[in-house]
Amino acid sequence: MSKSFPDGFLWGAATSAHQVEGNNINSDWWLIEQGPYGLQRSGDADDSYHRYAEEMQLLADAGLNSYRFSIEWARIEPSKGDFSRAERAHYRRMIDTAKGLGLTPVVTLHHFTHPLWFEAEGAWLGEDAVGAFTRYVEFVAPILQDVEWICTINEPNMVAVMHGMRVRAARGEAIDPSVLAYPDENIGRVLIAAHRAAVPVLKESTGAKVGMAISAQAQEAAPGAEEKLAEVRYQWEDMYLEGCRGDDFVGIQAYSTQTVDENGLVPHAPSPENTLVGLPYRPDALGIAVRHAHEFLEGVPVLVTENGIATADDDRRIAYTGEALRHLSEAMDDGVDVAGYLHWSALDNFEWGHWEPTFGLIAVDRETFERTPKPSLAWLGAIARRNTLQ
Repeated sequence: MSKSFPDGFLWGAATSAHQVEGNNINSDWWLIEQGPYGLQRSGDADDSYHRYAEEMQLLADAGLNSYRFSIEWARIEPSKGDFSRAERAHYRRMIDTAKGLGLTPVVTLHHFTHPLWFEAEGAWLGEDAVGAFTRYVEFVAPILQDVEWICTINEPNMVAVMHGMRVRAARGEAIDPSVLAYPDENIGRVLIAAHRAAVPVLKESTGAKVGMAISAQAQEAAPGAEEKLAEVRYQWEDMYLEGCRGDDFVGIQAYSTQTVDENGLVPHAPSPENTLVGLPYRPDALGIAVRHAHEFLEGVPVLVTENGIATADDDRRIAYTGEALRHLSEAMDDGVDVAGYLHWSALDNFEWGHWEPTFGLIAVDRETFERTPKPSLAWLGAIARRNTLQ
């Protein structure tokens, strides 16, 4: 039995600038990598800044029809008020390349990283954080006039976790890595305000569908913890979904599930079945996540902007993705409006301090930068060409 998807359904893969471009030296994450934290460094990354056309060609040749990538604010505005027209033109060439290959671009304007000068001013807790982000959006908006899908901010809830931990560390607080962190609400509120400020700017300059991408935890209550689940889910997810009300779409990014008991988040138990980033193998998380977003937002269309698995076993990647797509299809049968599925990630890339977790449909040799498509790319491309699951 096969399941057909709607005409125009987006089938694609995703990357983010810092994780693939290389030498993003004016960003906060570049500075973090040089610090005393024991992190690996992004360095040249996948050299996608120069090789983006090659990887887009591989996606198109496989049968995908969409590519999600991000514009790097730290390249566009390396020092405050110093906007680079050359870098803006670079990203316009990326858009043109994608469109020329038949790939619908899904452009993200902020994917975790920001300029060093913004960090020095307090980042999202700085006095003019929303204004600074809005001015950046105003500068890049002219190259987005014919882009159909724009994501303002990627996973603001995860940004609020990471930036919040840095704020706590700067205050001298000890950070216990065994205790699961929560998003900092103050930072989260500013990120939501930045999204809401960016939407009218983009609406005035483009005809795009505009939304924000949320890290969906697919949280589940332990027995008797339903009230605590509602509290934790609001802190982690629903507050950010509220910020998406009235948008053209909401991006949902789901990888695994998270249990909540009467005390809050429950750390994942070690298991040989866990992925390379320690998450339980739960392909059903995607269905859980899109159903919750659909119910909470009362009909705002969903775009799956990320879903995938960190594994060195490509057969396992295919098995996970096939099961995730089945759950997505069942949710659509039940009335969830889903516009597309963008796999994370197009390439094996820099995973925020580590190179070992491999999510990609395409392997990259870090010495030669040779791209080698994995069987999972052809498998997903075949689904995209048919527009059906079998």
